[in-house]
Amino acid sequence: MALVVFFITAAFNFVHSTPLILLEEEYHFKQWLSQHNKVYDSEEYYQRLHVFAQNKKTIDHHNAGNHSFTMGLNQFSDMTFEEFRKFYLLTQPQNCSATKGSHVSRTGPYPEIVDWRVKGNFVTPVKNQDYCGSCWTFSATGCLESVIAITTGKLIALSEQQLNDCAKDFNNHGCLGGLPSQAFEYIKYNKGLMTEKDYPYKGQDDTCNFKPELAAVFVRDVVNITSYDEKAMVDAVSRLNPVTFSFDAADDFMHYKDGVYSSTRCKNTADSVNHAVLAVGYGAEENGTPYWIVKNSWGTAWGKDGYFLIERGRNMCGLAVCSSYPLPLV
Repeated sequence: MALVVFFITAAFNFVHSTPLILLEEEYHFKQWLSQHNKVYDSEEYYQRLHVFAQNKKTIDHHNAGNHSFTMGLNQFSDMTFEEFRKFYLLTQPQNCSATKGSHVSRTGPYPEIVDWRVKGNFVTPVKNQDYCGSCWTFSATGCLESVIAITTGKLIALSEQQLNDCAKDFNNHGCLGGLPSQAFEYIKYNKGLMTEKDYPYKGQDDTCNFKPELAAVFVRDVVNITSYDEKAMVDAVSRLNPVTFSFDAADDFMHYKDGVYSSTRCKNTADSVNHAVLAVGYGAEENGTPYWIVKNSWGTAWGKDGYFLIERGRNMCGLAVCSSYPLPLV
């Protein structure tokens, strides 16, 4: 009997050319495929099953430990971090050290909790950048959408695709990356940004199709928060509006599900940022751990309905090196 089992196992490994995957893991994988509407041919199926099993092992091991955040399966769970980084993060190096401070802080005091999502109709729904490193465009539009809504009372979804296609003269690189502050500079000198409806998102680079007569919003100036001044970020978010920031998204961030993200796997310097997002508020855990409330651009299936919390006050993953917001022209 033992000999029969040996031959069956050997045949399984030979046919699939992959380490033996427990039936339980394949069951979870099939459930995940159904949930995310994914279909693979037989060769790629077993490659993706292997990656999925490794990611699930990482997630289970992390969640069994004592951490400030939990991990979970999501739409990226059949991807290696190398693949994920290529498709979803900034691959063109960004020089956040060029950020010069122009935000002028007050002395406070500040509220213990701020959340622009509940202050009014000031934050658009979470969007999805798809297979394109255009997070910088979503961070920029998200911030400008909120600034305009706070100023005028009108919340308008703005065009990421226009920034992707048209802002390259301002040291942006479409799906390869850019910076929100440089996106705001483009809008300022271009004299306007169209709506998402008039210039819809494609998830890939295309030729610029800006129509000046359809410009919906305008930027008067760009405010950069002094690098590493996280207290100034608190000042801006509490008194004025959400702010953009860029940080180093490490491999454990790919699996984030809930809790306050804090990691030793990321870098915290200006030359290491690879993802741009939007801080819509802040708060603190019951144990006193302060955090930022952050809007991401990977759809609502990721994280906390598309959002995440990240530790505040320690320049976690470089989040304080490159923060900005626009001043609207209304």
